Amino acid sequence: AYIDFETAECEFERARVLYERLLDRTKHLKVWISYAEFEATAIDKESLDLSEEEQKEQCIKRARRVFEEALNHFRSSAPDLKEERAMLLEKWLNLEASSGELGDVSLVQSKLPKKLKKRRHVSTEDGSSRIEEFIDYLFPEETQTTNLKILEAAYKWKKQKMSSADD
Repeated sequence: AYIDFETAECEFERARVLYERLLDRTKHLKVWISYAEFEATAIDKESLDLSEEEQKEQCIKRARRVFEEALNHFRSSAPDLKEERAMLLEKWLNLEASSGELGDVSLVQSKLPKKLKKRRHVSTEDGSSRIEEFIDYLFPEETQTTNLKILEAAYKWKKQKMSSADD
């Protein structure tokens, strides 16, 4: 409510401070998204002398900074929250797409995950088990590490073959 009040009063710097304080307490997805959406529309008093396009460009840059910060948080501090990370990227993609010429969809598209439908065995209360389908997300940086592990295994295998051939 306090952030909304400061925003309504056009006290954007105070609202930013409040968002940062809130993020110190909780790193919830909704807070990150709200902060980024705020930055996408908050035109500072100092930039009133700029053209409308330059003002919008500054807003988008600030929103991108928030999205990047949120993405880094979810990547490093909460890697198991893949769905939240995917939702964050979708919101960012929507912002870039709705920003017209100022938006750059390619910034986000390279970070989007692949959706994978997986199955797992789940035990029920009565002791039986059933198969449950769920959606998992494979992010580009995870794909690279998987490929590296495969290459590493192939290299070890080849090295083993070479050393056994020398014997």
